[in-house]
This record gives sequence, structure tokens and C-alpha cells, in this order.
Amino acid sequence: MPSNNPTSVSAVVGSRLRFHRNRGASGIAKALLMPAVLAAFATYLVYGIVTMKVPASAAFPGPQFFPGIIAAGLYVFAVLLGIGAVRALAETPTTDAAEAGERSIGVDWRSFAWVVGSFLVFAFLLGILGWIVAAALLFAGIARGFGHTRWLFALFVGATISSLTYIAFDMGLGLPLPSGILGWAF
Repeated sequence: MPSNNPTSVSAVVGSRLRFHRNRGASGIAKALLMPAVLAAFATYLVYGIVTMKVPASAAFPGPQFFPGIIAAGLYVFAVLLGIGAVRALAETPTTDAAEAGERSIGVDWRSFAWVVGSFLVFAFLLGILGWIVAAALLFAGIARGFGHTRWLFALFVGATISSLTYIAFDMGLGLPLPSGILGWAF
């Protein structure tokens, strides 16, 4: 049975998808929302990089290198999404979507809220809950946003992956992640 969730695989198998688009100012604002969010997050990262206190003894690549790559990538994605959104709004919609083999769908705002909310909870509670718990909740929340209904299984998988990541970073690389409420470190 096909899912009504446009982010699930079953929504895209066998047909092209065309999102509903509104014309006018509200349509442009909706189309440019995600590029604006990505650009804002990239700007926040750049601000953190610029204000970061880095000791003079830090060797290359240093603590500013990887966040800089992520910020640059976010800016590139924001520009590409913005260009795509403007082009899609400028195109004339197909008069008969069924004839063109397309299926028209809308954005699932509930799924979007689960994904964005999971990231926000992760960002705000990482220091309190610690990496293992916060990343497990992040995994479960994003899985829920993408249509997964077995939340206990998703939480178990998230806890396993976050625990392995914690061990790899702490023991393998010597880069401690926040332990939070668990209060232990290797």
C-alpha cells in the first residue's frame, strides 16, 4: 500500500512527482524557505568559526576547518535550492499532469516538523543528555519524520549507532563527545 508521506520511497516509485506551487508572494516565500534556513544555519556556523578561540599551537586542519567545509557546503546547497525554486516557479505548469506521467503532491509539514524538531532538540539538549542519548533521539525523530512507525526499534538502532560513534571518537580518535546524564567516559 503506497504511503501518503512524500518523503517515503513508495511515493516516488513509478511516477514523477510535482509539488503544488502557489504563485505570487506566498509561493515565492514558501519556495525560498528552505534555502533561507540553510543560509541562516551556514551563517550561524560561520559566526561560530570566526568567534572561536583557537590556540596558536593548533595544527592544520584545526578546529575551524571542518565546520568551514560544512558551512561552505550549506551555502552551495542554499544557492542551488534557491535557483531551482526560482526556476520551478518561473516554469509554466503542465496542463495535464497525468498525461505527462506525473503525480501532484503537497509538502508533508508533519514530517518536516519531525525532522526539524529533532535537530532542534538535539542541538539544545546535547550538553544535558550527552551524545549517546541525544543522537539516539535524533535518529528516532528523523526516522519518524521519514515515515518509520516502530519508534522503539528506531530508538534502539539510534542508541547502537550513537554508542559506536561515541566509542570511535573517544577511544579511536581521542576526541571526547559530551557524556551528559550518563556521566561516564572511557
